[in-house]
Amino acid sequence: MKLGHFFIAFLLFFCLGLAGISGVHAELTKGRDYAVLLSPQPTRSGNNIEVLEFFWYGCPHCYKLHPQIKDWLKKIPKDVSFRYVPAIFRNSWVPGAKTFYALEVLGRRDELHNKIYEAIHIDKIDLTKEELLFNWVAKQGVEREKFISIYNSFSVENQSSQSSQMSRKYGLEGVPSLVVDGKYLVSGRMGGTPQETIRTLDQLINKVRKERTEK
Repeated sequence: MKLGHFFIAFLLFFCLGLAGISGVHAELTKGRDYAVLLSPQPTRSGNNIEVLEFFWYGCPHCYKLHPQIKDWLKKIPKDVSFRYVPAIFRNSWVPGAKTFYALEVLGRRDELHNKIYEAIHIDKIDLTKEELLFNWVAKQGVEREKFISIYNSFSVENQSSQSSQMSRKYGLEGVPSLVVDGKYLVSGRMGGTPQETIRTLDQLINKVRKERTEK
Protein backbone atom coordinates (compact mmCIF):
# COMPACT_ATOMS: atom_id res chain seq x y z
CA MET A 1 0.00 0.00 0.00
CA LYS A 2 1.33 3.43 -0.92
CA LEU A 3 2.07 5.85 1.90
CA GLY A 4 -0.66 8.26 0.78
CA HIS A 5 -3.26 5.49 0.66
CA PHE A 6 -2.15 4.23 4.06
CA PHE A 7 -2.51 7.71 5.55
CA ILE A 8 -6.03 8.11 4.13
CA ALA A 9 -7.01 4.69 5.44
CA PHE A 10 -5.60 5.55 8.86
CA LEU A 11 -7.56 8.83 9.01
CA LEU A 12 -10.75 7.02 8.01
CA PHE A 13 -10.23 4.40 10.70
CA PHE A 14 -9.44 7.08 13.28
CA CYS A 15 -12.54 9.12 12.43
CA LEU A 16 -14.77 6.06 12.53
CA GLY A 17 -13.32 5.21 15.90
CA LEU A 18 -14.12 8.68 17.24
CA ALA A 19 -17.64 8.42 15.85
CA GLY A 20 -18.08 5.15 17.66
CA ILE A 21 -16.82 6.62 20.92
CA SER A 22 -19.02 9.72 20.65
CA GLY A 23 -22.01 7.52 19.86
CA VAL A 24 -21.64 5.43 22.99
CA HIS A 25 -23.93 7.81 24.90
CA ALA A 26 -26.03 8.88 21.91
CA GLU A 27 -29.12 7.05 23.17
CA LEU A 28 -30.68 8.02 26.48
CA THR A 29 -30.36 5.32 29.11
CA LYS A 30 -32.65 5.26 32.13
CA GLY A 31 -30.66 5.16 35.34
CA ARG A 32 -27.51 6.49 33.70
CA ASP A 33 -28.66 9.66 31.92
CA TYR A 34 -31.98 10.27 33.64
CA ALA A 35 -34.40 8.90 36.20
CA VAL A 36 -38.16 8.48 36.24
CA LEU A 37 -39.85 10.08 39.23
CA LEU A 38 -41.47 7.53 41.52
CA SER A 39 -44.44 9.88 41.86
CA PRO A 40 -45.04 11.90 38.67
CA GLN A 41 -46.19 15.44 39.49
CA PRO A 42 -48.81 17.65 37.80
CA THR A 43 -47.49 20.44 35.58
CA ARG A 44 -48.58 24.07 35.32
CA SER A 45 -47.66 24.66 31.68
CA GLY A 46 -50.89 23.72 29.90
CA ASN A 47 -50.09 22.01 26.60
CA ASN A 48 -46.43 22.98 26.79
CA ILE A 49 -43.72 20.65 28.00
CA GLU A 50 -42.71 21.88 31.44
CA VAL A 51 -39.08 22.13 32.50
CA LEU A 52 -38.24 22.96 36.12
CA GLU A 53 -34.78 23.76 37.38
CA PHE A 54 -34.41 23.15 41.10
CA PHE A 55 -31.40 25.12 42.30
CA TRP A 56 -29.67 26.68 45.28
CA TYR A 57 -27.64 29.85 44.87
CA GLY A 58 -24.87 28.47 47.09
CA CYS A 59 -24.43 25.31 45.01
CA PRO A 60 -21.23 25.36 42.90
CA HIS A 61 -22.76 22.89 40.41
CA CYS A 62 -25.79 25.17 39.97
CA TYR A 63 -23.44 28.09 39.42
CA LYS A 64 -21.61 26.19 36.66
CA LEU A 65 -24.85 25.04 35.01
CA HIS A 66 -26.48 28.47 35.12
CA PRO A 67 -24.67 29.98 32.07
CA GLN A 68 -25.72 26.94 30.03
CA ILE A 69 -29.32 27.38 31.18
CA LYS A 70 -29.18 31.07 30.21
CA ASP A 71 -27.93 30.23 26.72
CA TRP A 72 -30.53 27.46 26.36
CA LEU A 73 -33.34 29.85 27.35
CA LYS A 74 -32.39 32.19 24.48
CA LYS A 75 -33.53 29.51 22.03
CA ILE A 76 -36.09 27.64 24.11
CA PRO A 77 -38.57 25.78 21.86
CA LYS A 78 -42.02 27.31 21.55
CA ASP A 79 -43.67 24.21 22.98
CA VAL A 80 -41.57 24.29 26.16
CA SER A 81 -42.14 26.31 29.34
CA PHE A 82 -39.38 26.85 31.90
CA ARG A 83 -39.50 27.73 35.58
CA TYR A 84 -36.84 28.21 38.26
CA VAL A 85 -37.62 26.60 41.61
CA PRO A 86 -35.36 27.42 44.58
CA ALA A 87 -34.89 24.10 46.37
CA ILE A 88 -34.81 23.87 50.15
CA PHE A 89 -33.09 20.91 51.81
CA ARG A 90 -31.91 22.64 54.97
CA ASN A 91 -32.58 25.85 56.88
CA SER A 92 -29.56 27.64 55.41
CA TRP A 93 -31.22 27.42 51.98
CA VAL A 94 -34.31 29.36 53.08
CA PRO A 95 -32.82 32.89 52.65
CA GLY A 96 -31.97 32.10 49.02
CA ALA A 97 -35.52 30.98 48.29
CA LYS A 98 -37.02 34.00 50.04
CA THR A 99 -34.65 36.31 48.15
CA PHE A 100 -35.69 34.76 44.84
CA TYR A 101 -39.40 35.22 45.53
CA ALA A 102 -39.01 38.72 47.04
CA LEU A 103 -37.10 39.91 43.97
CA GLU A 104 -39.79 38.32 41.79
CA VAL A 105 -42.44 40.43 43.54
CA LEU A 106 -40.28 43.53 43.01
CA GLY A 107 -39.75 42.73 39.33
CA ARG A 108 -35.97 42.52 39.83
CA ARG A 109 -35.49 38.75 39.78
CA ASP A 110 -34.24 38.37 36.22
CA GLU A 111 -31.94 41.36 36.59
CA LEU A 112 -30.32 40.16 39.83
CA HIS A 113 -30.48 36.37 39.43
CA ASN A 114 -27.00 36.20 37.87
CA LYS A 115 -25.55 38.75 40.28
CA ILE A 116 -26.57 36.68 43.30
CA TYR A 117 -24.57 33.74 41.96
CA GLU A 118 -21.60 36.03 41.35
CA ALA A 119 -21.84 37.64 44.79
CA ILE A 120 -21.69 34.21 46.43
CA HIS A 121 -19.20 32.38 44.21
CA ILE A 122 -16.92 35.19 43.03
CA ASP A 123 -17.18 37.89 45.71
CA LYS A 124 -17.57 35.29 48.49
CA ILE A 125 -20.40 37.14 50.23
CA ASP A 126 -22.40 34.92 52.56
CA LEU A 127 -25.93 35.86 51.53
CA THR A 128 -27.41 33.29 53.92
CA LYS A 129 -26.75 35.91 56.62
CA GLU A 130 -29.67 38.28 56.40
CA GLU A 131 -27.83 41.46 57.41
CA LEU A 132 -25.25 40.88 54.66
CA LEU A 133 -28.06 40.00 52.26
CA PHE A 134 -30.03 43.18 53.01
CA ASN A 135 -26.92 45.33 52.64
CA TRP A 136 -26.06 43.67 49.33
CA VAL A 137 -29.59 44.07 47.96
CA ALA A 138 -29.56 47.77 48.89
CA LYS A 139 -26.30 48.21 46.95
CA GLN A 140 -28.10 46.84 43.88
CA GLY A 141 -30.54 49.74 43.98
CA VAL A 142 -33.37 47.92 45.75
CA GLU A 143 -35.05 49.87 48.55
CA ARG A 144 -33.81 48.11 51.68
CA GLU A 145 -36.90 48.42 53.89
CA LYS A 146 -39.27 47.53 51.08
CA PHE A 147 -37.24 44.41 50.29
CA ILE A 148 -37.17 43.37 53.96
CA SER A 149 -40.94 43.84 54.22
CA ILE A 150 -41.59 41.64 51.17
CA TYR A 151 -38.87 39.16 52.19
CA ASN A 152 -40.67 38.61 55.51
CA SER A 153 -44.20 38.70 54.05
CA PHE A 154 -46.69 35.86 54.33
CA SER A 155 -46.73 35.48 50.54
CA VAL A 156 -42.97 34.91 50.29
CA GLU A 157 -42.98 32.64 53.34
CA ASN A 158 -45.76 30.61 51.71
CA GLN A 159 -43.93 30.32 48.39
CA SER A 160 -40.76 29.23 50.17
CA SER A 161 -42.74 26.61 52.07
CA GLN A 162 -44.15 25.32 48.77
CA SER A 163 -40.62 25.09 47.36
CA SER A 164 -39.59 22.99 50.33
CA GLN A 165 -42.58 20.70 49.80
CA MET A 166 -41.83 20.38 46.08
CA SER A 167 -38.25 19.33 46.79
CA ARG A 168 -39.67 16.42 48.80
CA LYS A 169 -42.57 15.57 46.48
CA TYR A 170 -40.26 15.27 43.49
CA GLY A 171 -37.97 12.98 45.49
CA LEU A 172 -34.93 15.13 44.82
CA GLU A 173 -31.60 14.21 46.37
CA GLY A 174 -29.62 17.28 45.34
CA VAL A 175 -29.25 20.21 42.99
CA PRO A 176 -29.13 21.18 40.24
CA SER A 177 -32.04 19.00 39.20
CA LEU A 178 -34.04 19.40 36.00
CA VAL A 179 -37.51 17.89 35.86
CA VAL A 180 -39.14 17.43 32.47
CA ASP A 181 -42.92 17.19 32.13
CA GLY A 182 -43.34 16.26 35.78
CA LYS A 183 -41.84 12.80 35.39
CA TYR A 184 -38.26 12.75 34.07
CA LEU A 185 -35.32 13.89 36.15
CA VAL A 186 -31.76 14.75 35.18
CA SER A 187 -29.33 16.01 37.78
CA GLY A 188 -26.04 17.78 37.26
CA ARG A 189 -24.25 14.68 38.49
CA MET A 190 -26.09 12.29 36.17
CA GLY A 191 -25.60 14.56 33.16
CA GLY A 192 -21.85 14.92 33.63
CA THR A 193 -20.66 18.30 32.39
CA PRO A 194 -23.08 21.25 32.18
CA GLN A 195 -23.06 20.89 28.39
CA GLU A 196 -23.96 17.20 28.66
CA THR A 197 -26.75 18.05 31.08
CA ILE A 198 -28.27 20.40 28.50
CA ARG A 199 -27.94 17.77 25.77
CA THR A 200 -29.75 15.28 28.00
CA LEU A 201 -32.43 17.88 28.71
CA ASP A 202 -33.04 18.35 24.97
CA GLN A 203 -33.20 14.60 24.45
CA LEU A 204 -35.77 14.22 27.24
CA ILE A 205 -37.89 16.97 25.71
CA ASN A 206 -37.80 15.09 22.40
CA LYS A 207 -38.71 11.91 24.27
CA VAL A 208 -41.79 13.61 25.74
CA ARG A 209 -42.80 14.94 22.31
CA LYS A 210 -42.58 11.44 20.86
CA GLU A 211 -44.58 9.96 23.71
CA ARG A 212 -47.31 12.53 23.25
CA THR A 213 -47.67 11.79 19.53
CA GLU A 214 -47.89 8.07 20.25
CA LYS A 215 -50.85 8.43 22.61
